[in-house]
Amino acid sequence: MDIEGRPALQLEWDMKLWWVHTEALYALLLAEKLTGDPKWRSWYERVHEYSFSRFADPEYGEWYGYLHRDGSVAIPAKGGRWKGCFHLPRALLRCWKLLEGE
Repeated sequence: MDIEGRPALQLEWDMKLWWVHTEALYALLLAEKLTGDPKWRSWYERVHEYSFSRFADPEYGEWYGYLHRDGSVAIPAKGGRWKGCFHLPRALLRCWKLLEGE
């Protein structure tokens, strides 16, 4: 609800979104690389575990786009107007390169 008690306008206001998690994975690894602080790896591992256990389709691998706050799938489609096949592989490739030391 907003300050006047009206519902939020955005459909996804209470959802967990795939792109936020892909960006977080990369940002956490980059933070670890730039600062040397191990707390970022610990956070990366938490976000990684959550993301791959909730967003990833165990049968086909691609990520669902939207989860409810409890982690259940909100929308079973894995692609659409805002979620294509480019961003997830790109983010994971960038994570892989950081993990490999590039």
